[in-house]
Amino acid sequence: MRGKLTRRRFLATTAASTALIAMPYVRGSHAAGRLSIGFWDHWVPSANNTSKALVEEWAAKEKVEVLVDYIPTQGQKLLLTIAAEAQAKSGHDILALSTWLPSDHANQLEPVDDIVEPLIKQNGAVNATVEYLGKSQGRWIAVPATIGSQIKGPCSRIDLMKQHAGIDVQAMYPAGAPPKAENWTLEAFLKAAEACQKAGFPFGIGLGTTPDSVDTAGAIFHSFGAQAFLVRLGAPAGSIRDEQMAVLDPRHLREQFVVPRQSVDIDLHDAQVRHGRGALIMNPPSAWAVAKRDAPQVAEQCWTHGMAAGPKGRFAPCVPYFWGIWSFGKNKEAAKSLLVHLSQPAAIEKLVAASGGYDLPPFANLTTLKTWAEEEPPKGTLYHYPNPYNHQVLSIAGAPAPPKIAVQIYIQGVMTKMTVRHLQGEPMEKTLAWAENEVEGFLRT
Repeated sequence: MRGKLTRRRFLATTAASTALIAMPYVRGSHAAGRLSIGFWDHWVPSANNTSKALVEEWAAKEKVEVLVDYIPTQGQKLLLTIAAEAQAKSGHDILALSTWLPSDHANQLEPVDDIVEPLIKQNGAVNATVEYLGKSQGRWIAVPATIGSQIKGPCSRIDLMKQHAGIDVQAMYPAGAPPKAENWTLEAFLKAAEACQKAGFPFGIGLGTTPDSVDTAGAIFHSFGAQAFLVRLGAPAGSIRDEQMAVLDPRHLREQFVVPRQSVDIDLHDAQVRHGRGALIMNPPSAWAVAKRDAPQVAEQCWTHGMAAGPKGRFAPCVPYFWGIWSFGKNKEAAKSLLVHLSQPAAIEKLVAASGGYDLPPFANLTTLKTWAEEEPPKGTLYHYPNPYNHQVLSIAGAPAPPKIAVQIYIQGVMTKMTVRHLQGEPMEKTLAWAENEVEGFLRT
């Protein structure tokens, strides 16, 4: 299954081999010599070719027949496939699972501690969000994946930020060197947003219920220590409510200084960059990549960098992908062997290069690959995208609530709805009471 070429797609332009850290797969009478995997259908065309080549490389070595399907997220096809296979208890041996899906299907996924723990020892630690989403009851239930994993941080226009806000984003986040962003706070962010809006180049910040909007709101809430669900999950009400009031105060998110996205048009960010209408957006490098294809003169002025810091720290939206093995699968050992192969540094470096730097490895030791230093224009524009200096905390909206609650906070866009309600004039106490009622409903389901 393949998705159609969309306007978000673009044409993308090795490390020494590492020995497998797990025992090699040994074919036996119960293996049947066949394996099937359902990958996410990547929006970068050449990325699918690379993942397929890596699978075929493993299959040839292990003498296993492998069927690879690329399943698009358009029309929720990947989500529907996962749900149908979970219900039928039949289908692919391995499936790509986004964010909340491992916890959604935890009781039907094969535990994978035996391969994930050695991979972490080899490749470095995973961030707390990957662990939060990929483990259930203390066990790894899915393998952290490079393909599809991303950070939705700021992408700024170098020229517009310098001209209208007096901020040199390249000096603040220099390629090849640690950030110099002590003064890059949410207060500085708002001043820059106001200056750029007055000049006719607003920041693009979503306030709808689409994932991009919720991811941004979640990071801002984390930056203030405010979590909607904590009102109902035993936290001291006074301090949490005060912090929620702070994050929702119009001084901290002034609607007139941004372009709120309250529609389902997920390509607004891309359009804003391609047509040069905005000074800053919140996105992985997809918008820059589309500009590189459609408007090179705009791409030359794009710089991806870290989030502005709030009173409680600097947080960036992290959206990890995973690979899950069904517990009812017929070839689990072969599946684990293949996932170990796809998680080797040499394989990961190829995947990152094929995606033009979009895909992010989940492991700490693989955040300085040459792709991010060399991608252009301008050279080094993606250097700080993978967070190589642990400059910010990678988070997801709704955490650290139990995933079954957090996923509802996320999907229903509770945080963006709170923000919009208050910005439209609803008193703070009424907004917080509404949020409490929403979370109470989630707890009952």
